[in-house]
Amino acid sequence: MRNFTLLAFLIFSISNFAQIKGTITDDKGNPLPFVSVFEENTYTGTTSNEQGKYQLNVKEIGKNKITFQYLGFKTQKITVWPDSKTIVLDVKMQEESFALNEVVIDPKNNPANAIIKSAIAHKKENSEKTSRYTADFYSKGMFKVKDLPKKIFGKKLELGDDMASNLDSTGTGILYLSETISKVSYEKPNKLKEKIEASKISGNNRGYSYNTAALSTYDFYDNTLDFDVNLISPIADNAFNYYKYQLEGTFFDSNNHEINKIKVTPKRDKEPVFEGYIYIVDNSFAIYAIDLNIKGYRMKNEFTEMMTLKQSFSYNSKNKIWSKNAQTLNFNAGIFGVKFSGQFNYVYSNYEFPDSFEKKTFGNEIVAFDLNANKKDDAFWNEIRPIPLTIEESADYTKKDSLQTIRKSKKYTDSVDAKNNKFKIFDILMGYDYKNTFSKYSFKYDGLLNIRSLNFNTVQGFNFNSGFSFKTWNEEKGKTTSISTTLNYGFSDERFRAAGEFSHKFNNVNYATIGVSGGTKTMQFNNAEPISKLINSISSLFFKDNYMKLYNLEFAQINYSQDVANGVNLFGKVAYEQRKPLFNTTDYSFFKRDDIYSSNNPLAPNDFATSAFDPHHLFKANLNARINFGNKYISRPDGRYNFKDDKYPTILLAFEKAFAGSDKKYEFERIGAAVLYDLSLGNKGVIGTNFKAGKFFNAENISFIDYKHFNGNQTHIGTTDRYLNVFNLMPYYKNSTNDSYFEAHLEYNDTGFIMNKIPLLNLLKSTMNLGFHSLALPDRRPYTEFTVGLDNLGFGKFKVFRIDYVHSYQSGIKQDGVVFGLKILNVLN
Repeated sequence: MRNFTLLAFLIFSISNFAQIKGTITDDKGNPLPFVSVFEENTYTGTTSNEQGKYQLNVKEIGKNKITFQYLGFKTQKITVWPDSKTIVLDVKMQEESFALNEVVIDPKNNPANAIIKSAIAHKKENSEKTSRYTADFYSKGMFKVKDLPKKIFGKKLELGDDMASNLDSTGTGILYLSETISKVSYEKPNKLKEKIEASKISGNNRGYSYNTAALSTYDFYDNTLDFDVNLISPIADNAFNYYKYQLEGTFFDSNNHEINKIKVTPKRDKEPVFEGYIYIVDNSFAIYAIDLNIKGYRMKNEFTEMMTLKQSFSYNSKNKIWSKNAQTLNFNAGIFGVKFSGQFNYVYSNYEFPDSFEKKTFGNEIVAFDLNANKKDDAFWNEIRPIPLTIEESADYTKKDSLQTIRKSKKYTDSVDAKNNKFKIFDILMGYDYKNTFSKYSFKYDGLLNIRSLNFNTVQGFNFNSGFSFKTWNEEKGKTTSISTTLNYGFSDERFRAAGEFSHKFNNVNYATIGVSGGTKTMQFNNAEPISKLINSISSLFFKDNYMKLYNLEFAQINYSQDVANGVNLFGKVAYEQRKPLFNTTDYSFFKRDDIYSSNNPLAPNDFATSAFDPHHLFKANLNARINFGNKYISRPDGRYNFKDDKYPTILLAFEKAFAGSDKKYEFERIGAAVLYDLSLGNKGVIGTNFKAGKFFNAENISFIDYKHFNGNQTHIGTTDRYLNVFNLMPYYKNSTNDSYFEAHLEYNDTGFIMNKIPLLNLLKSTMNLGFHSLALPDRRPYTEFTVGLDNLGFGKFKVFRIDYVHSYQSGIKQDGVVFGLKILNVLN
């Protein structure tokens, strides 16, 4: 009986399911890509691929009306009577005839303006119709490389065998191809729950695709759309400040709706705007389609040349809702002569529009992968995939999937590693890497002549840094273990120092990590190390300004960190520290030979005999917490990946206690807190804030090392993207304290809102920064800074410079200066 029931169910399922497929062309036989294909008055749909081929699964067999919709062509409705499980239906589409009455275009009575004004007026009404839905979602993403040069900066490219096998003889081919099938629940403005049922990456059966609905929701009913910067929608409330409109024609769709084709042109080239076409339905003024371009410099991404976003909407006469059924996102980018292109296709189908969701529908988990999401076979994909693969995509899957077993074999990985691990005589100086891919471990030697190895300071003179490290990993379990040692020798003080560290991460779920370290090294009095070794070397050797002040630290430490709740991470450590003072041992510099360096005592720059502290030792315990409210995350079988919710601040809490010191006076307690928050002003920019406060207890006679030191800057060189943790002109140790303190940092970045509107200056494609920084201490007058500057400066595609004018004052002393930002140094240090 049970078998009979199962057989009946299978027969019923087969008889009530059919696949309609074919090729869509124009009247000349040219294939039409990304044509929207859907069953009338249902939310069952798909799109054609680049070769015009489509496949549509219909659930209810009978008299099915299939609609073919494509911008620039007449919409077609074809009735299909399925007589088998698979129906071949080739379609030839005719170009649309646009009608435009002969009118005199009066700037004060532009018909396109009237339509856009109506679209803006009806925006809330149309948006609310799709403000709450569930849907099936499919995405396909592909990255391709083309015109890959043989050399970059005169250096021959050493391509790994995996990459080389993906490209043809011209340096062209698919680098990445993936697909995703999921079910989505969404409620405006930002509630999302996505369940990934299937995920596929070409050549990687253990990978998980990032082509999710969470990362592809672009709603033009919103005033702005997030593309790293907020781009202005052509129907935003303030759209007329940014765009000009022209009605290029009207046509009627298959439901006799009049559609207005409106050309969208930016008023100013450098603004964060789109250009292209928006199609508006007459009477309801809903969006019918989007066909818009985004130039890379308009979204402050110089490496992207052009991005094209297309959306099509289908109409359901039963509920009178226009819903997005397809979306494509294409882009071209390039760097160092390498040309890239990307193409992402999205299909939404089987919509339902509930009146409400259950309370537990949405939470902090925005995306979850089924346990076997990446293990679906070809039969599954061939049946469920709504957009057929192109010949190139099919070949890529076949090629890479067949090579996958070979590439993961010990013989293959050993042969690739043997080539890359080949030792060269210059590796003694430049460094050497050894990797065993199959056994999952690597070894690294840092070398002696890389950019980080040779430095200069007045305590050690020229000093070499090198070291060794060993690492092993397990991607499936999220485990990593590393052991490293850092070796340092100072030629002036003639002293060798060494430190070692062990670290083990247990998983990628709560990111539990334990570390043990110890040894001897030089340390800045400010353990945040605000002066980079490179900047200090240049400042000392060229200008004879030795702002870096060092002491000798011998230590042993154990630390542990873990996410203990959603958005809450705890970090704790216990360390034994023995501190000894250091003195200048050299007066060498390239220039200004007759000038004298300052002493190594930050409290007395002209005292070369007295140190800032006496030798001592103590134990220190630290407990720190980081809290991200509203933290969102993606759950995958191999781990959990967190995303900070920008609507909420990040809170940092700290407790520090020194105990068991060589003298009781060195023991103290300190509490601290910080609140970091970015206030988005939409397209008008962002205000970054960082408020910090703290208080010492029983700290009247502690070592100067343990004071709270603030990040000053006397080099006039900035190395960070933002200046939210630094006082740009304050001497490094002028305001150090062992009492209470409060510091505030605010920085407004206009993201081009102001700069884009200033003639000539807008040619820089830069952004403007306005900053305020203040430090309050109980025993002295506040220190305050005001800054104004330009960011995103550079040459061509490389926008890595920033310049700021700074005005500061404290206790009646005013100071003015210029800080040059070199963000690339943040990578080199």
